[in-house]
Amino acid sequence: MGELVLLERHGAIALLTLNRPDKRNALNLALWGELDTHLNAIEAAGEEIGVVVLRAAGSVFCAGNDLKERGAEAPRANYQAVIVTRLANLPQPVIVAVQGGCFTGGLELALAGDIILAGESASFADTHGQFALVPIWGMSQRLPRRVGQWKAREMSFTGLPVSGAEAARIGLANQCVPDAELAALTLRMAEAIAAQSRHSVLAYKALYRAQADLPLDAGLAYEVFNTAGVGPDFAERVSGRFG
Repeated sequence: MGELVLLERHGAIALLTLNRPDKRNALNLALWGELDTHLNAIEAAGEEIGVVVLRAAGSVFCAGNDLKERGAEAPRANYQAVIVTRLANLPQPVIVAVQGGCFTGGLELALAGDIILAGESASFADTHGQFALVPIWGMSQRLPRRVGQWKAREMSFTGLPVSGAEAARIGLANQCVPDAELAALTLRMAEAIAAQSRHSVLAYKALYRAQADLPLDAGLAYEVFNTAGVGPDFAERVSGRFG
């Protein structure tokens, strides 16, 4: 069996690729284990990595949890949920590139990203209700924060799919492009993030995460009193631009 999740480095860009296309990248325990290991490597690399991209091999991003393993014992409690949260909590921005189906557990995984880019073939759906399941990997919390409470309820109650274009319209995806352009857009955005000051980008992500649910006044105060300050590369960057 080949690797179920690939990790590649392109300079400051880390590329994670779900690599189970023959099973529509369904999430089995072996895949989760490889993803967990790769997150260890990304965390260990620290600021050498400026941005993380999550994508998938084949025509389907992720069909969701591998239901054939339903009832299989995970290595530890809340195993998958913890890995999704680890991905979401990486200090680096996470870009998720979605083509084809992105269903239920796959959608929960995608929602861990800071930026979701969709191909026109993308189809997002929360199908827990089709299988008498309820979410435990973050759907009820991350989906409404992305699309709003009422659209999230519509998606979860009906199980009906949302197209890539509709996902961009409602804010589930940041952009939707033809499938043939998805890889280039993803790389272009990753390179733009990696070219920014690591100090600024990581501080921004920390601020956005901390302030997500704060009232405006509290958020403003948090920004002022928890600033990371001017980065060590400030002088070099100013000199390079204006020198």
